Amino acid sequence: MTATTGSGVDGMAAASEVPYYTDEDADMGWLFFAGSMLGLAGIMRILDSIWAFSYHGVLPDDLKDGLVGSSLHNYAWLWLAVGITLLGASFLVLVRSQLARWVGIFAAAVGAISAVAWLPYFPIWSLIYISMAILVFYGLLVHGGRLSR
Repeated sequence: MTATTGSGVDGMAAASEVPYYTDEDADMGWLFFAGSMLGLAGIMRILDSIWAFSYHGVLPDDLKDGLVGSSLHNYAWLWLAVGITLLGASFLVLVRSQLARWVGIFAAAVGAISAVAWLPYFPIWSLIYISMAILVFYGLLVHGGRLSR
């Protein structure tokens, strides 16, 4: 937050001289939000992979003919790779890397699209997940550009 000082009437600063937030502050807020959400999603995917590696039960019928095969270990490896990618993108977004911006945009889009499959089973959670992915998408697209200074 950047505040300017000036002397107005009775030594008080005029309201027009003291901005509350600058454009750079808004950019950093959105980037912090996007980076945090990418990191949280990465941690959740890594926990999903740990669960999948340790699961010894019977797979649901929906997963037996899935895209990644019939073994839950295949899904675990996929979730682990996605989780590590999301954590890496989170760190790089927080240090304003342009490559991570595009990785984060792609990850947010994939996250939103993948949550659509869960809408019939968990409608509220899916809509929250999709909304958060859209906000990350917005933050990275609109506020993730290079500094103009």
